[in-house]
Amino acid sequence: MKKMCVNGLTKIVGILFITGICILGGALEQHALAAGKDSFRVGVIDPQAVIEKSKAGGRALAALKEHAQARETVMKNDQKELEALQEELKAGEIKDSKLNEEEQKRKQERFTQKYQAWQKQGQDFQNELGQKQKDLVQEYMKKIEEATSAVAARHGFDIVIDKGSENTLKIVLYSRDGLDLTNEVVKEFDRRFK
Repeated sequence: MKKMCVNGLTKIVGILFITGICILGGALEQHALAAGKDSFRVGVIDPQAVIEKSKAGGRALAALKEHAQARETVMKNDQKELEALQEELKAGEIKDSKLNEEEQKRKQERFTQKYQAWQKQGQDFQNELGQKQKDLVQEYMKKIEEATSAVAARHGFDIVIDKGSENTLKIVLYSRDGLDLTNEVVKEFDRRFK
């Protein structure tokens, strides 16, 4: 029964995918006809490569990396402090006669509090870094769209699709070499955004 439901769901997803492709193809054909053209030019770009290869994008990524490394250094220093405190606790347990129970309990509580604060700080840093990455991508996608529009208009492309990359969702599985506008968009990006 379970296998039958999965097979049925797979078929439905496949049919929806094929239907979506057909609708997209029809819409593109209609657009080409409405524009009065015999041909319809489609280009592709890799926005991640534009950010990485452009001067402004490279600087932004370097600043983001520097920020992340600074946070990582803080976390490592705090981790060393925690490890030293943990060693102190272990040494106190071995030399039980030197540390009374109350003092050992206070050290354990201090370690627990510092450890919890360290974990929270790590989560906060991750959230902060994630937000900075999101803001960077949003800011640069607007700029990439502007540069892409200029390149597409200059060369008569009707539509430009994000082809994705190995690190992101790969949308375009195949395209002719002449359709990839990434390098030209990088040049346009550098002209517009120094």
